[in-house]
Amino acid sequence: MSEGIIHGINGPVLTVVDCDDFHMSEMVYVSDERLIGEIISINRDSAVVQVFEETSGLRPGDRVIGTGAQLSVTLGPGIISNIFDGIQRPLRAIERESGIFISRGVHVESLDKDRKWEVFMTVVDGDFVKQGDICAEIPETSSVLNKVMIPHGITGKVKTAVRNGSYTAEDVLLYVVDENGKEHPVKMYQKWPIRVPRPVNRRMQVSRPLITGQRVIDTLFPIAKGGMAAVPGGFGTGKTMTQHQLAKWSDADIIIYVGCGERGNEMTQVLEEFSELKDPRTGLELMARTMLIANTSNMPVAAREASIYTGITIAEYYRDMGYHVAIMADSTSRWAEALRELSGRLEEMPAEEGFPAYLSSRLSSFYERAGYVETLNGKEGSVTIIGAVSPQGGDFSEPVTQNTKRFVRCFWTLDKSLAYARHFPAIQWLTSYSEYIDDMESWYAENVSPEFLKYRTDILRLLQEESELMEIVKLIGSDVLPDSQRLVLEISRVVRLGFIQQNAYHKFDTYVPYNKQMKMMEIMMHLYDKAKQLVATGIPISDLKRSGIFEEIIGIKFNVGNDEPEKMESYFGIVDDFYKRMVEQHS
Repeated sequence: MSEGIIHGINGPVLTVVDCDDFHMSEMVYVSDERLIGEIISINRDSAVVQVFEETSGLRPGDRVIGTGAQLSVTLGPGIISNIFDGIQRPLRAIERESGIFISRGVHVESLDKDRKWEVFMTVVDGDFVKQGDICAEIPETSSVLNKVMIPHGITGKVKTAVRNGSYTAEDVLLYVVDENGKEHPVKMYQKWPIRVPRPVNRRMQVSRPLITGQRVIDTLFPIAKGGMAAVPGGFGTGKTMTQHQLAKWSDADIIIYVGCGERGNEMTQVLEEFSELKDPRTGLELMARTMLIANTSNMPVAAREASIYTGITIAEYYRDMGYHVAIMADSTSRWAEALRELSGRLEEMPAEEGFPAYLSSRLSSFYERAGYVETLNGKEGSVTIIGAVSPQGGDFSEPVTQNTKRFVRCFWTLDKSLAYARHFPAIQWLTSYSEYIDDMESWYAENVSPEFLKYRTDILRLLQEESELMEIVKLIGSDVLPDSQRLVLEISRVVRLGFIQQNAYHKFDTYVPYNKQMKMMEIMMHLYDKAKQLVATGIPISDLKRSGIFEEIIGIKFNVGNDEPEKMESYFGIVDDFYKRMVEQHS
C-alpha cells in the first residue's frame, strides 16, 4: 500500500512527500479521518493531491494512504431515483448517518450492498460470453430494467451461474473461465474510473432527434440523440427552467441531472418537483427514470470539478445497456470556475480571464463523450449532453462560452430582453443555431412531413425579415412601411407569440408533439398566403387586424389539445372563411 506525508496545505490542494509509490489519478485517503482525495500531479520527490472534502484541521505530518485504484464510480442497480453528491456518495444515506450536513470523512457505500434484488439470468453454464454481454436482468425501478454486463477485459465460458432469485450486490452471479483457466467472478455491480470513457463497438451517425415537445427546439433548433447542446444565458434568463422542461418531457429513456455549483434552493426545487411529477411516457413517477447529482455552490470545490465526470460515466453505463440517456449539466461555467480555483492554487500560468490554458481540452473531453453508438453487446444507445453556460454579466465572448461553442453543434442562446418580457423559452432565434438539421432530414420526411423543413425555413426567413424591418421601425416608425411589409411584422408576431412562446404551466402547451407543431406552421403560413393576396388587392392591413384572425391563430396553442387533429384541421377553414369575408366586404 502506497503512503505519503502531508508537507503543505493550500485549501483543497495538498503537497505530499515521501510518496514514491503513488501514481497519477490514484484515489487516496487523507489523515485519520480518511478524507477522499485524488493524485493530480507527481514530481520526483513529491505529489499533489486534490481533496474532495473540507480540509480545515489538517496538519503537516498527517498521513496520505493510496488505494491503488483510480477515482471510480460504482455502477449497478440502485443508481436510478437516487441522489448523489459529486463523487457518488448517496445524500439520503449520509443524512441518515450524519444529519442534514455532510460530515467530513463520512463513508457510505454508493449503492446499498445489503438490499436484495430480483435477478433474472440470461445465460447458463457453458455459454460463451465476452465483455459487455448481458448476463442478467434486474428490475431496478418501475421504468428501468438494469442489465448486468460482463465487466471489461473478461471473455470466456460461464460457470456456476445462479438460478433466478433474490440476491444482494455482493453475491456472485456467475464465474467466467477464460482461455487460461482462470475464474473471474461477476457480480451485479462493477467499478469504472470517471475520467476514462467506456468502450463501444463503434460510433454511429446521429440521425434521430431528441424529441422535447418544446416548439422552438424541436422545430427551429433541434438536437439529435447523441448530440451536444449548450444553453448560454445571463442570470434570470431561464437556463435551469429550460433544462427542467427537457428533463420532464424529452423522449430520453433515462435523465441524469447534474447540479454543478448551482444554488441550493434551485437543487431543492429540482428534488421537490421531480419527486411529484408523473412521467408522461409511462404515467409512473418521473424519478423512476431519473438520477440526480447535487453538488451545490457551498460544497467543496474539488468535488464540483469531478461531478460532471461522475454524471457522464453513469450515463455511459446505461447507454451500454441500450438506453438513450440525456445528461443535463447545470452549469459548466461553475465547473470551469472550480477548475480555475484549483489551477490558481496549483500556481499554474493562467490564460484568458484567469482560466487555465487547458480549459478547452477539458471541455472537449467532456462533450466528446456524447454520441450515438453501437455498444459492445450489439445494441444501440446514446448519450446526449445539454450543458448550461452562465457567462458573467451575460457576456458571450467570455472563454467558457466561446470554447463550448467550438465543440457543440447546437447553440440555444437565451436572451435577457425576451426573459424580461416574459417570453419563454427565452431562446433568441436570430443567434441560435443547430447543425443537426441535415443529418435528420430523412427522419423528418418519414416521420413528420416531407414539407417540414420547407415550413421551418419559411418561418426563420420571416423572423429574419422582421428583424431587418424593426431596424427601420425604430428609426422612423411603422407608418411609413407599405402594407406588405407591415403584414410581415404582423405574421411574425403571430409566429413569435403563437408558436415560439410556450407556457410550461398550460396543460396543452407545456408539451407539443411534432404533428401538432407541423399543423401549426401550416396554418400560420396558410394565413400569411391568404393575407398576402388580400393586401395585394389593396385591402388595408388595418382591416385584417380588426377582424381578429391573427389573435385567433395565436390562440391555437391554448385552444386545441394534442389529441384533437380534427380541430386543428378546422382552422384551415377558419382562414378560408376570413379570406372570403374580406373579399366580400371590399368588393
